[in-house]
Amino acid sequence: MPVDPEGVLGPTPGQARGPRWRRTSPRLYVPSSVDGEVVEQRIVEAAQRLPPGGAVSGWAALRLAGGGFFDGLERDGRTTRPVRLVVPRVRNLRPLALHVVGRERLNPSEVTVWHGVRCTTPLRAAFDEARSSADLREAVVVVDMALAAGLIELEDYCEYSRQRTGWVGAQQARVAGTLADPRSLSPAETRMRLIWRLDAGQPSPLCNWPIADLDGRRLGKPDLLSVERGVYGEYDGADHRSRSRHRSDVAREQGFLNAGLEGFVVVGPDLDDTSLVVDRMLAAVRRAERRAGPREWMIARDPGSP
Repeated sequence: MPVDPEGVLGPTPGQARGPRWRRTSPRLYVPSSVDGEVVEQRIVEAAQRLPPGGAVSGWAALRLAGGGFFDGLERDGRTTRPVRLVVPRVRNLRPLALHVVGRERLNPSEVTVWHGVRCTTPLRAAFDEARSSADLREAVVVVDMALAAGLIELEDYCEYSRQRTGWVGAQQARVAGTLADPRSLSPAETRMRLIWRLDAGQPSPLCNWPIADLDGRRLGKPDLLSVERGVYGEYDGADHRSRSRHRSDVAREQGFLNAGLEGFVVVGPDLDDTSLVVDRMLAAVRRAERRAGPREWMIARDPGSP
């Protein structure tokens, strides 16, 4: 709310300077009891600055569209990521610490409304977030998570990004589409897959693809599967720490091994040590190359949903 001298539609000037109100941006306030750390609240507060014809874009638009992995934080899980505001070129809007402003083309067809907030469509939002990501790998994470949330289709995204030559960061956004996989289910899975491809130099794997033994008994659905190498990879997050989950993981690992697959496991901190992960991956590849005997596993022709 803006300041209201009468104190009816907003705080009076004196109230605005007091402890019961918090300034969200120039001339706008909310009661100090409102938690500004809630991600949706941050988005709504930023959106109040939009001029006519503007919209929220990037991760914030994807969040309001239903993308749960878009939490407004950097990869470290602590640093706050600015809300991206797109405004027509004829409009001026000053950037703030937590608001990035882009004066760019914005067609009416690229604007929708989520929860009362003007946002770019998921395709435009994913493109904007991918081209402004810190690097190519994080851009792939953006595309993968938009796909996982069912917000976009990979073919549509690739076509959309190909049509937007000359935009800042457009090449990164386009390449991200070529590396994306709609079956990835978490940012960590995507980062592990990119190490396999880009650093370990291995062929493109299948993600979350069901495996069975030759009698048709299901063995599991590993996060990463290289059919060519006979190697699978798993990312173990915090949900793998319980005793029951660990027991299940061990049993599944034994089933894969009995069928002739060699595997590797990556945990959270490992992803920050690329050489460590590469060594672990290549060790599994070498073990697979040394294995004797026939292949005792097969993949599903129709994997179903990831």
